[in-house]
Amino acid sequence: MSVKTIVQQQYRNIVDSAAANVAGLKAPPEGWLRTVRSALGMSGDDVAKKMGVTRGRVTKAEHAELTGGITLKSMQATAEAMGCRFVYAIVPASGHVEDIIAAQARKKATAIVGTASQHMALEDQKLPDDKIAGEVERLTREIAQEMPPNFWSDQ
Repeated sequence: MSVKTIVQQQYRNIVDSAAANVAGLKAPPEGWLRTVRSALGMSGDDVAKKMGVTRGRVTKAEHAELTGGITLKSMQATAEAMGCRFVYAIVPASGHVEDIIAAQARKKATAIVGTASQHMALEDQKLPDDKIAGEVERLTREIAQEMPPNFWSDQ
């Protein structure tokens, strides 16, 4: 196993672990800032004083979180003012990096086998559907393992 493969597996483990830790976690309808502030029993003025900003700035941050316009820096500063830690992550929707890789490999394999099947059909050498499905599976495993340079391109 190469060093590159080992490092890539370590990264996959980190991402998969994060995904497992946040499985089912969804932002509350009023956003994290307002939810945590309310859970702590803090007013907007309380948070503003701790941050050294106006109450309006806290309200603006809470609204910006809901619309997706808040910065990571603002989330972190507001969280710290409430005695909290701001955490963010990017995780696979399925929960596993391998699922994303397998889906891309299957997409590539299906395209390759589809093209070959069309050419064979033109020459009256069409393979049965079960043979085509088997070849897609075999090629999917091979492509996922090798991850060729054009792996993430859609061509």
